Amino acid sequence: MVLPLRFGLVQPNLDYLEDFVMDVSHPESPNYGKHWSATKIAQTFRPAKESIETVHLWLVESGIDRASVRLSQGGGWLKANVTVEQAERLLQTEYHVYQSDEEGGGQHIACYEKYHLPEHVARHVDIVTPTLHFDTKPRTSVPQKIDMDKRDRPVNARSLGQPELGVSIPKTAATIETIYKGIEKCDEQIVPDCLRALYNFAYTPVATEKNSIAIIEYNSQAYLPNDLDLFFANFSPSQVGQRPVLDSIDGGYLQTKEQDESVNGESDLDLQYAMSLNDALSPPAFVIVASFNNLLDALDGSYCTFEGGDDPEYDAMYPDPSGNGYEGPEDCGTVTPAYVMSTSYYFDEAQFTPAYEQRQCAEYAKLGLMGTTVLYVSGDNGVSGGNFQCLDSERQSSNNGTIFNPSFPSTCPYVTSVGATQINPGASVYEPESACEQVIYSGGGFSNVFAMPSYQKTAVEHYLSNYPPPYSSAIYNTSGTSRAYPDISANGANYLVAIDGNFTLTYGTSCSSPVLAAFFSAINDARLGVGKGPIGFINPTIYSSAFVEAFNDITNGSNPGCNTSGFSAEPGWDPVTGVGTPNFPKLLDLWLALP
Repeated sequence: MVLPLRFGLVQPNLDYLEDFVMDVSHPESPNYGKHWSATKIAQTFRPAKESIETVHLWLVESGIDRASVRLSQGGGWLKANVTVEQAERLLQTEYHVYQSDEEGGGQHIACYEKYHLPEHVARHVDIVTPTLHFDTKPRTSVPQKIDMDKRDRPVNARSLGQPELGVSIPKTAATIETIYKGIEKCDEQIVPDCLRALYNFAYTPVATEKNSIAIIEYNSQAYLPNDLDLFFANFSPSQVGQRPVLDSIDGGYLQTKEQDESVNGESDLDLQYAMSLNDALSPPAFVIVASFNNLLDALDGSYCTFEGGDDPEYDAMYPDPSGNGYEGPEDCGTVTPAYVMSTSYYFDEAQFTPAYEQRQCAEYAKLGLMGTTVLYVSGDNGVSGGNFQCLDSERQSSNNGTIFNPSFPSTCPYVTSVGATQINPGASVYEPESACEQVIYSGGGFSNVFAMPSYQKTAVEHYLSNYPPPYSSAIYNTSGTSRAYPDISANGANYLVAIDGNFTLTYGTSCSSPVLAAFFSAINDARLGVGKGPIGFINPTIYSSAFVEAFNDITNGSNPGCNTSGFSAEPGWDPVTGVGTPNFPKLLDLWLALP
């Protein structure tokens, strides 16, 4: 059996990453809005020649055929095809076949608990795959040693970071026969006019040809054109017949063979609201891709591990060796990032190793440096993780766990994490919202991997000092120095969505993210119209003192889970709704005033 070892080389200047991002993103910086080019990104973070040569020489001197060692086109990875025996000797470890905990998870080849690199090599490498880095945590209690005479590729190998195998939302309720088009029943049905009234959203585009927004979906997810038209006919008649622009990555396509709520619900929701709220803007890009990793590959060539894919064991591999899939080369740095990208999928932070998450998180920082706003949902289960699981004493997701289970990528400090609110039963759009407690609970909490970024330090310390959560360090990360989320919220309850020919009520942070994407895209349009750049990474701005009055503070509700009441929504930032919900006119004026 050939094992494709990949060595992720240490990228220089990552110690300065937060400084770089803050320099172009903080409203008080003289360089605000002076975003970097892709070329500058590549030059700044390309691994040093010394790193490439050191790892390459070590592999060759260790007996690996020089011809089998290749450098990725972006210069970030070295690849060597080796036997299992060679890999075990190189890394001083043992490889096993593991069974995934998740239903249908299949088997994975990885090493047991740890691996080792010589000291002179280790300082040039920050990740090796396949080793400990799974798409999900494996069962570790019964490792099965690889039979050296039976080394077939593990069955059902799955994409690392493939959202459909993690947690996908939204949640839906019964089909609705009577629909309300105005704002009188927004506590029962959210429609576009409800959101316009809630957040004072009204905007006429002026620079559509310069602007861009992308709705990110994953393989097998697809909208139905008839669903869009059914929704538009009722809420945005001028858009009947309008379609998003398909932006295919690695052969992604709009499949129509499978049609049901689980396949069409997310895409229908995202597009119906992102498009109808900005009916005069150019249609969004509808991006179809296999996994988080494959998306980042397409956006940044230096992230690609090698020409054929990230890792054949865990990621989509192109050309597809099965003969039934995409036969072209992988998209590697071939896609220009949109100014706003919305993703309604997430994983538990505990499903990945810290090294994997940190390397991926650095990619989101690079997108921010280039002027892209990256939105990820915070989750729908309060302080619990996917399937309402919490962490056990080994920090793995479990039905019997009691420790809060944060979500990823929300815990990455370079994405904007989006929580959910609701209109209280019987209330109007002119009354304060609460944290969402209908069907779903807004995800929120504190990372077990990432440190607190400087931009949120004051806000989070205010919460912890004035409203200290009544839990010990045995329940959540009480250090006061970890990344806290969400950052911002929008309504996430009772959305009326046309799915498979019927109107259905839909719930989730999955509702909130495309709405905020539409708002931020409108602000970008206004800035582009006066010769300014996009707003880019928004977190340093929305946490700044100048923007405090541009949000509706949410002070009611909580996000229960893990047999607790979770955290509470309080004045100021909180780990339920972030800084609150947007007041669009105030945000627009403030961002237009920035350079």
